[in-house]
Amino acid sequence: MPPVPEPVFALIDCNSFYASCERVFRPDLARTPIVVLSNNDGCVIARSAEAKAYARMGEPYFQIRDKLRRHGVLAFSSNYALYGDMSQRVMALIESMVPACEVYSIDECFADLRGIPGDLTAFGREVRARVLRCTGIPVGVGIARTKTLAKLANHTAKRLQAHTGGVVDICEPFKRDWVLRNTGVSEVWGIGKRLTAHLAELGIRTAMDLARADARLLRDKFSVVVEKTARELNGIACLELDEAEPPRQEICCSRMFGERLTELAPIRQAVATYTARAAEKLRAQGSLCRRLRVSIRTGLFNPDEAQHAQGALVQLPYPSNDTRLLTGAAREALGRLYRPGFRYSKAEVLLLELCRPGEFTGDLFSTVQPAGAGRLMAVLDEVNGRYGRGALRAGSVPLAPEWGMRREMMSQAYTTRVEQLWRVCAG
Repeated sequence: MPPVPEPVFALIDCNSFYASCERVFRPDLARTPIVVLSNNDGCVIARSAEAKAYARMGEPYFQIRDKLRRHGVLAFSSNYALYGDMSQRVMALIESMVPACEVYSIDECFADLRGIPGDLTAFGREVRARVLRCTGIPVGVGIARTKTLAKLANHTAKRLQAHTGGVVDICEPFKRDWVLRNTGVSEVWGIGKRLTAHLAELGIRTAMDLARADARLLRDKFSVVVEKTARELNGIACLELDEAEPPRQEICCSRMFGERLTELAPIRQAVATYTARAAEKLRAQGSLCRRLRVSIRTGLFNPDEAQHAQGALVQLPYPSNDTRLLTGAAREALGRLYRPGFRYSKAEVLLLELCRPGEFTGDLFSTVQPAGAGRLMAVLDEVNGRYGRGALRAGSVPLAPEWGMRREMMSQAYTTRVEQLWRVCAG
């Protein structure tokens, strides 16, 4: 039998992804520092490399607005439709180039490079060049024998961009050891701030220290996860590529309102909107919901304002993914929660006790979801998939609500709305 090839993983990560997406259709911003803001333009959630000197992650925008303007930093409201579509384009391109791929987050994926001939560094540069040419998004590529080492290789590729060209291969032991010696333990995948402090008490301050630590001691003192991390740093693959994302056990949709709401009608619209979005996610993973929870709350940070926060559960008559049934249950729950005289800032819809069709046991007299409801929901999803979310929706879901998130600095939906496509004018 031919020898089984050693595992080789690549982590391909988009550089400053949200900021890079904003630049794809604005080449005039190629060297302009950019920050992207959270919901309701609250705080900084992404920065281009040039903007990192002027804004910290999570810093409230209202506190640094004037400073950013003085230094020519341009702020954008979060444009999730654009970011999601650009992510799909990047991931589809990568998947076409590698034997197997695991999408880890909106801006990064792991790839299995076993069986790819030739110089893997050259292959990483080919991936990087092709993604940049076809999507306009710059990426970094880290290549190693384990997923944890691939993460470190990717971190090194970005940290030493001028020397690495955005690609680092540490499959060879001497390259791996150099990276481990020159990387703090806090940069290791899965090692958080609190764990870093505990490891420092044991004299473990670099990734190399963690790799050389006694694996059994790490397991006894911390967890099997830390033990596996140390083994991965030594080149022993403990984590496999997960090509299929497991179905979620809960699905949540929540948003801050663009303004405080005191009347029941707009809150009811918001809850219907969030329920429709949660039901769409539910159907996308092929699940049904047996219980639903709705909660609303006022603002948390104004001591002079009356406070109210409460949630309510609703047991559905049968497991369902029908937007109409879920919305009716959510509205009924909201009616129990709402109190006049409060200024509400947020609502949340949580789908609980999820199951797959055929995984629950009813009885002879149990009610089940009508077949017609499933067919109707399939048509709803097909229409919205073809013409854009909200093209077909329940009457209780407004198209452009006044209570929607504040996104006063949002860029155009360049790739998902026909009327906002990029225009090229003849000179």
